[in-house]
Amino acid sequence: MAIKKDKVYKKRQKVNTGDLITTHYLQRLKEIIQYGNFPMERRVGIIGAGISGLLACKYVLEKGFQPIVFESQPGLGGVWNHTVETTKLQTPKQAFEFSDFPWPSSVKEDYPDHIHVMEYIKSYALHFNLLPYIKFNTKVLNIDYLVQEGQDMFSWSHWGGSDQGFGNLKGKWEITSTAVRENENQEHQVHEVEFVILCVGRFSGVPNIPDFSPNKGPDAFLNGRVLHSMDDSDAANFVKGKRVVVVGLGKSALDIANECAIANGVENPCTLIYRNAHWNVPDYFPYGVFLGSLYLNRFSELLLHKPGEGLFLSLLATLLAPLRWAASKFVESYINSKIPLKKYNLVPEHSFLQEISSCSLATAPEKFYDRVEEGSIIFKKAKGFGFYKDRLIFDNDVTAPLETDIVILATGYKGDEKLKNIFKSPTFQNYIMGSLKPSVSLYR
Repeated sequence: MAIKKDKVYKKRQKVNTGDLITTHYLQRLKEIIQYGNFPMERRVGIIGAGISGLLACKYVLEKGFQPIVFESQPGLGGVWNHTVETTKLQTPKQAFEFSDFPWPSSVKEDYPDHIHVMEYIKSYALHFNLLPYIKFNTKVLNIDYLVQEGQDMFSWSHWGGSDQGFGNLKGKWEITSTAVRENENQEHQVHEVEFVILCVGRFSGVPNIPDFSPNKGPDAFLNGRVLHSMDDSDAANFVKGKRVVVVGLGKSALDIANECAIANGVENPCTLIYRNAHWNVPDYFPYGVFLGSLYLNRFSELLLHKPGEGLFLSLLATLLAPLRWAASKFVESYINSKIPLKKYNLVPEHSFLQEISSCSLATAPEKFYDRVEEGSIIFKKAKGFGFYKDRLIFDNDVTAPLETDIVILATGYKGDEKLKNIFKSPTFQNYIMGSLKPSVSLYR
């Protein structure tokens, strides 16, 4: 396959070490740009045109750099461009807003649906004229770091966090991409940039498929269809009149099950299979108190033990343990008063604090539990299951097998593997997957 380079450069030696910055730490990019002595003609490669990618593009432009945004989809918006019909914001729109581009007054809802969110994102891109810098339908195959022969460089794990951490380096990043549209030249293109910002997200790309016993995986489901929640956002069209099973109990699982219940009602109820129960909130105002006042502020950070904390912070978190417990029980009691969790064996074994601290808290769709009450959604707790022709067989369960037509795995994504696969260098891949530390040293 032909390879086309969009810029001629001197021969460089490929190395296995380099520096990386992710979109979560754009503040580091700001400091580097201000103090790192970058020449103004340098180019910045941005991978992904979701919300983070658009923000990165705008900021890079403001500083006089030349951004190149690579987006594999035909449109911007990231996960918001590929979601089920009933998906809405989980947080109030005031907490999901560009700081320099407020929501339009025409959007009255506190929790806008995905259509309004997409319109808002597109308006942002148009307002700041970001579209000319985005290469749609362009998939990044890999990125690699190049450095001039004989030149030394620090690996990202050795970076000391100083403002000169990247600015003194002479190496370049090489981004190899290809067009993904049909009937278009499929030759590879290689772009050379001085900086790379990864805006690929964690909730797309590489699906997390559960492990199954031999001969009990999806291949054994001969008379049915198995897909992942990422495969089709238009659930209402292909589930009509079908017996559907959704595996998982996260936000995607709840939304998809709700779509199936709307389409089929009690005639073909949707079965939700889950292993562990999770807290989900009916709203963000338990007993009239805004949830953010309890957990989304500076003080709440003091309630948690953190990696690398000093003696003072550790002691403080220990002393505040009763307050931490009381706040969690306060919210749990409100949820139990609003949602019949005990009735359906959905009370989690872990605390609400653990749920929200792990960023796994979900909100149930509107009238979700009304559909549970009417029988359009059925819960099934199981440690494991296997496929067999036209049914599911549950592990260590004496109940009858569950006959079904469609199984949708809403089991999440392998974000680390997705990040690993984008790097060509094995050393970079080992940084992502092979670290002995519980967390990656992305910032200080």
